[in-house]
Amino acid sequence: MRSLHTDFLGRLTLTVEQASTLNRIGEYRGKQDLFARQTPETLESLQQVAIIESSESSNRIEGVTAPHDRIEALVLRSTTPQDRSEQEIAGYRDALALIHESARYMPLTINVILQLHAMLYRYMPNEGGRWKATDNDIVERNADGSIRRVRFKPLNPVATPTAMEALAAGYKDAIDGQRKEPLVVVPLAVLDFLCIHPFSDGNGRISRLLTLLLLYHFDYQVGRFISMERIFEESKETYYETLERSSAGWHDCEHDPAPWMDYFWGVMLRAYREFEDRVGTIGRGKGSKTEQVRQIVSRRIGPFSISDIEADCIGVSRDMIRLVLRQLRDEGIITLQGRGRGAKWLRCQG
Repeated sequence: MRSLHTDFLGRLTLTVEQASTLNRIGEYRGKQDLFARQTPETLESLQQVAIIESSESSNRIEGVTAPHDRIEALVLRSTTPQDRSEQEIAGYRDALALIHESARYMPLTINVILQLHAMLYRYMPNEGGRWKATDNDIVERNADGSIRRVRFKPLNPVATPTAMEALAAGYKDAIDGQRKEPLVVVPLAVLDFLCIHPFSDGNGRISRLLTLLLLYHFDYQVGRFISMERIFEESKETYYETLERSSAGWHDCEHDPAPWMDYFWGVMLRAYREFEDRVGTIGRGKGSKTEQVRQIVSRRIGPFSISDIEADCIGVSRDMIRLVLRQLRDEGIITLQGRGRGAKWLRCQG
């Protein structure tokens, strides 16, 4: 497809700074096995938290929301979905679990992409795993739901099946034939997928699942332990801005993928740094539990309860969590809303 065309890849050059970024990511990848050998129990707890955060954030980016405790119960399979939002979250949970378990057996093919989309909608009456039948412009909306402007016009439905075949073939050739750097090819493949926008709904979520899948193929496993979807959500404005900038001129193969690639690599670096911090924090003795709670709170976006933090802080007592929350309140970092059992904490702005 456009970004993976041989001529386009041949013209692509990296700056010294970009090459340095790729080297840093490679260095982090080299530390993964060391972390796994040193603290396997820590990685198990991080993985559970990451699955919950990924299921929550990737759906919330698209406006699909549910209470945190419901999402946690869905991910842990202690309940069944009760409404459309929960059905979509449960579908994402299943697709995410499949990638975690079987990524090595899931090459980037049309069948794999359709399978992931079908799983996303497996609990819903409308069937997934089918290419779009109508145009689906990417638009920016006003508060009342009216269209403010069109961000991008994806390929039309007639051209979509052929374009997706070309994307899969171009990706395989870039990796296996031309031996291009995977950290360059992966974000380009995700960009092309989003510009094609092959499904009527769920394109953003599938793109983030494909991101995890393709990174797994090259042993970049940070997404198993740190939710990249949460990082995408926390930088959502930049996420959309860089995609729009890099998609300009895409139809004519005159686009500049650099803004999107720089952002993509930045997300990976942040995830790896957080991974290193989390493993180090949980692995250090005295004071580590306080820091663990502080880090979990720093990543919360909406209101949260003590139970929410308790679920994410494996091995930390409720009394310790209360103590740290009071410290954060006194420091002006969080504030308490409401009283009694329904009280919620919220991070202060500014």
